[in-house]
Parts: sequence; structure tokens; C-alpha cells
Amino acid sequence: MSEYTKQTLEYYDAHASEFLLDTGYVDFSDLQNLFIDELEDGASILDVGCGSGRDIVAFSQAGLKVDAFDGSSELCKLASKLSGQPVSRALFDEYEPDGLYQGIWACSAFLHVSREELPDLLEKYGRHLERDGVMYLSFKYGNFEGMRNGRFFLDLTEESFGQIIGNVTGLKVKRYWYTYDVRTGRDDEKWLNICCAQE
Repeated sequence: MSEYTKQTLEYYDAHASEFLLDTGYVDFSDLQNLFIDELEDGASILDVGCGSGRDIVAFSQAGLKVDAFDGSSELCKLASKLSGQPVSRALFDEYEPDGLYQGIWACSAFLHVSREELPDLLEKYGRHLERDGVMYLSFKYGNFEGMRNGRFFLDLTEESFGQIIGNVTGLKVKRYWYTYDVRTGRDDEKWLNICCAQE
């Protein structure tokens, strides 16, 4: 485990309850529904880095079958309690998906890995998409990479993500779009949203 990953997980373990209050109850339905609309009824999906468990709840209520994991043991406990279902504890490079999924939801997840590591992770999880499946990702918009507020962040733009996915076998970008943070007092923070599919 890299030192920046260790520090990031320590942050989430120490601030898990605060993170739940900050993210667990915000209205994220616009993005959730865009993802749901890409899927068949009752589809199986994987929530990568599920955080507070907010999205597990929404997707389960929509009739989807959700597997979920997170690297923070404290967030796993809170996400499991909030969603009422088991949440595995694993790092991105450790988790081994069980079979194929029609959807992979990586909301604010891979923004905690380095630019160097990201292509291999995208390729790994892309191999677990069904042929007509989609992968959703989001990153803070910008060109920063490094520690910020106790955590490691990789901020990306459409151009920089395009360079990264150019080194990934089996995935292509379906579309990009931008949104602003839905959390209170954070509506000036811009996010890059990405929908990928198999090549």
C-alpha cells in the first residue's frame, strides 16, 4: 500500500461519521437516474468505493442487484448499516469482482489513485463489464495531483482523462459532462462525469 493511500484511508476511518452526514443524505438522484436509465431492469451492478452507502440505497430501491466495497473499514460499517446489506472491505487493486456486471458505478472513487495507477484499474474493472454494460466515473475538475485536506486527489479534465484511457485496452468513452457539487456550500466545485463502455 502506498503512503498516500494509507493516509487517505486513515482520513476516512477518522472522519467516517462526518463523511456520512456530508454525503449520505444529499439528493444525487439526477446522476443516479442517468446511470439507471443505461441499465436493464434488475441489472447487477458494482459500487466501487461506495463511501457512505448512499448510492447502494438508491440503486437497491430501483430494483438493481448491488455488490459494493470500500477501502475504509469504518465507511464499510456505516454503508452496511445505511443500506442494510453487506459491504466488502478491500482496496481497488485487491477487490476481485465476482463475474460480470451490467453497470459499474465508480462515483468519486478513482479520484484517490494516481495517474500512473488509473489505467490498470480501469482495464481491470472494464473486464468485468457485460458486453452492453457501462461504467460511470467522476473526478473533481482540474489538473491537480497530490495530497489535499488529508487525502490524495487526482483531478482530471476531459483532455487528461482522454490521454489516460488511450492507454486502456477494452474501454472507450461514451460521453463526458460537467456538474457542480450538490453538497451544501460546495456548489462552486466543478466535477467531470464520464460514461464508458466496452470497445
